[in-house]
Amino acid sequence: MSVLLETSKGDVVIDLFCDECPIACKNFLKLCKTKYYNYSLFHKVVPGTVILTGDPTGTGTGGSSIYGELYGEQARFFEDEIHRKLRHEQPGCVSMANTGPNTNASQFFITAAADQTHLDDKYTLFGMVAEGLEVVQAISNAYADADGRPYQNIRIRHTIILDDPFDDPPGLQVPDASPGPSEHVLRQDRERLADGEEAEEEQRSAEEIEEALQAKAAASRAQVLEMLGDIPDADIPPPDNVLFVCKLNPVTEDEDLDLIFGRFGEIKSCQVIRDYKTGDSLNYAFVEFEDVASCTQAYFKMDGALIDDRRIKVDFSQSVSKLWNKARRREAMPSFDANELKPQPSARELSHPSARHEQVWRVCLREQRRVLQVQDSEIRPGVAPDGWSKRRRL
Repeated sequence: MSVLLETSKGDVVIDLFCDECPIACKNFLKLCKTKYYNYSLFHKVVPGTVILTGDPTGTGTGGSSIYGELYGEQARFFEDEIHRKLRHEQPGCVSMANTGPNTNASQFFITAAADQTHLDDKYTLFGMVAEGLEVVQAISNAYADADGRPYQNIRIRHTIILDDPFDDPPGLQVPDASPGPSEHVLRQDRERLADGEEAEEEQRSAEEIEEALQAKAAASRAQVLEMLGDIPDADIPPPDNVLFVCKLNPVTEDEDLDLIFGRFGEIKSCQVIRDYKTGDSLNYAFVEFEDVASCTQAYFKMDGALIDDRRIKVDFSQSVSKLWNKARRREAMPSFDANELKPQPSARELSHPSARHEQVWRVCLREQRRVLQVQDSEIRPGVAPDGWSKRRRL
């Protein structure tokens, strides 16, 4: 005497008390057999306490017993079957919902917590959850509005009778297959988050959600910079053959880095960034290789290396200024087709999959500050201030 309920949150197996509550159990089994409960909403949840379902209208005011389905409105309700030994003492109790004595129809509730003794002697307890109590508790903890209606539709998708000791009453019509959702059900799914449509917050951890929000904000800022003309394209990827080297000793020169990094492959440029006024080293540099393989090898080998008594930090460059300069000169820009780049992620993407837009934002702000500083210094056309020749644009 058991029934399996397939719900949006998982399966629940209910064992029925057919000896103690034969009328309620027969009603429940025959409604399940006629697929009456298919697509029924859990129309009300009391967090951590009970969940209610069984109303095909989804309002909490509808529903009929199997006797009303067979014999008409006058047989819609049936009498209570309350037993002293059946108490709501543990979670998983399955009872008929009613609006008063002897008003049982199709609606029922399942307790999600123990010691719900205030329900005793008021509601017919006709079954107990044998498997899937965690599903019941998950439904009871669903986000709901002030009336207890979950914001995401949670339904009984299907019912399977595992054991039925009762004969079918005359006139009972059993469908050959489970019916599809009605227009009423589809309209309910349009009004709220549809059954089976997972919210992103439920699929990801808090850290993943926070990371996604930060990436979205960074992408939004990059699009603003593109509209303002500060970067050529919001999705422009930094070059894969340029390394950013920081925490340098002020005495380290371009030639030193060229000699050290040159053992990994041919270098196109290697320059320490300097203050444009004083010419002093800013303790970071950019090293550009001829090919990506040499750049990747240098990244893995040189990060944390000791140069001039300083433990340096090496990372892939996030600067797009060279590509921007090409765009300003109307030179050909590389293709940024995401579908083309996605199948073969670079080492940068493997090591920093979510920081690209944030780094682009920082570099662009640094470039803007540099331009403002140049304007403030009132440089005459064709005349550069002291140290300018030693400075390297990002």
